Amino acid sequence: MEKQYHIALSPGQVGRYALLPGDPGRCEVIASRLQSSKKIAYNREFCTYAGYLDDTLICVTSTGIGGPSAAIAMEELCNLGVDTFIRVGTCGGIALPVKSGDLVIATGAIRQEGTSHEYLPASFPAVASYPVVEALVTSAREKGLPYHTGVVQCKDSFYGQHSPSRMPVADKLLSQWEAWKKSGVLASEMESAALFCCAAARGVRCGSIFSVIWNQERKALGYDEPDHHSTDLAIDTAVAALRLLIAADKQTG
Repeated sequence: MEKQYHIALSPGQVGRYALLPGDPGRCEVIASRLQSSKKIAYNREFCTYAGYLDDTLICVTSTGIGGPSAAIAMEELCNLGVDTFIRVGTCGGIALPVKSGDLVIATGAIRQEGTSHEYLPASFPAVASYPVVEALVTSAREKGLPYHTGVVQCKDSFYGQHSPSRMPVADKLLSQWEAWKKSGVLASEMESAALFCCAAARGVRCGSIFSVIWNQERKALGYDEPDHHSTDLAIDTAVAALRLLIAADKQTG
């Protein structure tokens, strides 16, 4: 097998497990939680570090922003044998109980984007893999961290969310947002629907954990909602979850 075209990785450079931040600048921070980590590739938005959790090889690959590049990263990592993925990112809260600095663990994602529809029919749900969700929840609970589990909204346009009124399709965007609020959607982000559907099509496991930067609904109501930009708690929870998954995989062979 040749070097993968976009992520610039070759067979043997990665193992079964991958952490997927969006921001290339976050890769080094995540890799610092691993042993003997080093940068092994950087092409376009795809930066990859490899290191070890105990004796197990882990890679950290950035995906850039949005579903198209996230699916490319997953596809090419799958080609190299990765079968377990955890997306580690940020989100904006929607449901009022979701505060800045909290963690959101996605059980499913609204497919308000285009990439997932290139994989599966619109009627197919974008859902996370249960073992990954379970490991993330267990890790967050053991650390005593504030977390929420449920559905997130996945979109293609950042400014379609944050400046909907100036868009020619404002009526559609605003009515959909009200629907997400009324149905208890936890947060908004940009990659999980594509990753969950790509994972389903490839037969691999995927989950997502997010650090909440802000909640625009809480801000609109006058709540004290300072922006929170650190992703350390999400990273540490994802790494701990991988340890649980690795241990379970070793036990089951």
